[in-house]
Amino acid sequence: MHYEEVFLIFWEQVKESVQEGRFAKLTMAKTIGKPNLQNIFVRPLNTDDGFKVMLKFSYRSPETHDQEDELSLDEAFVVLQSHLVKSFSSVLLFTTTKDVMFKVNKKGVGSISEKQPTFRNIIQAERKIEGLS
Repeated sequence: MHYEEVFLIFWEQVKESVQEGRFAKLTMAKTIGKPNLQNIFVRPLNTDDGFKVMLKFSYRSPETHDQEDELSLDEAFVVLQSHLVKSFSSVLLFTTTKDVMFKVNKKGVGSISEKQPTFRNIIQAERKIEGLS
């Protein structure tokens, strides 16, 4: 099955884990080539206006500062989807009940696999206070 269709199935599992309070973390990994962007991490962030995520772009070069954005889950989906196949070939969903891996092979075919959970507890991302480093 083409990777975009499989990614939608994977993303349903992400949304389900959030709704059930099992979402611990999501990581885009396995870069394609040697881009400066090394990883994208997504952590849960509870806010006064509902569930949000802290999306962090982690870069290889020390000259490029990591970037963090507070987004809705739908906004995070758009960002992550835009980096599939261009920058990353896998996405790992960590929940408190299982880990789910989405992969794209060289032919553009997507697959999903599951294994035992890495995380037993959920650690919320922390907001950075503006003006402080």
